[in-house]
Amino acid sequence: MKTALVELISHISAGVMGEDEVARIADEAAQAYADPAAFLAANPDINYDDSFPIPLGEWVVVGSLPDTVLFQADTYADLFAQIVASFGPGVAFNLKPKQLAKADDLTALNRIQIQMSALSAEDGGYVLVNFSQLLDDAIQVVLVHGNHLPGLLQRCAEVGIQAEPALEALRVAVHV
Repeated sequence: MKTALVELISHISAGVMGEDEVARIADEAAQAYADPAAFLAANPDINYDDSFPIPLGEWVVVGSLPDTVLFQADTYADLFAQIVASFGPGVAFNLKPKQLAKADDLTALNRIQIQMSALSAEDGGYVLVNFSQLLDDAIQVVLVHGNHLPGLLQRCAEVGIQAEPALEALRVAVHV
């Protein structure tokens, strides 16, 4: 479990998080998956109870990811603003968050995905991936290099964390 979690977190952190931080989160999550009661007893500051829609181990992963890795928003304009901010001023984006304000969700997400696919071309661009269950926001994604998408999806399936390319999922949802 821990090895799969290390690979999963490494895929979604795309160099943002150090190996030590990835290993720490994977270790804590593996402990939480293996023995939730013992993990909660050892970590009384964890805000988790049985009413949450995801297992404790998944909660540890989601809750431990920095906001430069896990993006949560209620609109695609807000989501894209967070993504742009995470890259810092050294990365130029053709698309601006305000250009998404009046677009429908599918159009906005498609524009974001086109922009993200153009970055880091040597790694297959970036793919927005819906990650885990929605908790407090309407949108919850991670960015994954296109070359790492199959590995991420495989690791998520192994540990039981829901993940799917966001644009494909929205296209299916809109056309159902």
